[in-house]
Amino acid sequence: MNAPLDVSFFARAAKPLSSYRKYWASRFGTAPFLPMSRAEMDKLGWDSCDVVLVTGDAYVDHPSFGMAVIGRMLEAQGFRVGIIAQPDWTSAEAFKALGKPNLFWGVTAGNMDSMINRYTADRKIRTDDAYTPGDVAGKRPDRAAIVYSQRCREAYKDVPLILGGIEGSLRRIAHYDYW
Repeated sequence: MNAPLDVSFFARAAKPLSSYRKYWASRFGTAPFLPMSRAEMDKLGWDSCDVVLVTGDAYVDHPSFGMAVIGRMLEAQGFRVGIIAQPDWTSAEAFKALGKPNLFWGVTAGNMDSMINRYTADRKIRTDDAYTPGDVAGKRPDRAAIVYSQRCREAYKDVPLILGGIEGSLRRIAHYDYW
């Protein structure tokens, strides 16, 4: 038999992320902070963000917060990244704070699933939130990843949306929701 050998199942080393050519916005350099408002974007000299990350947690520029890590990785590749932390989910206005993203929305409920973060195992509402300034509860909705995605679509329909985080991965499983 002279059939070609199928090698598609052999493991291949992934190309390092840093080996790709930097995006054109890298000429702006590294920002001392990822902007969360139009005023902060103006200080950096940006007219728009390439990527807007939406998270249910407070924004802390520290490796223990996933969106800070993702934001800094994207920034290292030359993208202008803005963050909307704990937005008001009742309207799309909070999602328009940084303007229309040039490339995509990045959405996550935060470091923890929003239902686990809001309710105890006995289905009682928690009185605190470890990922909110002042431990104030109630700053994110139930099933926050779904709600934030809907509001992003309401704000700018034609912008692609990338869902990530623990809630984004677990909501795919039908039997996951205990509530």
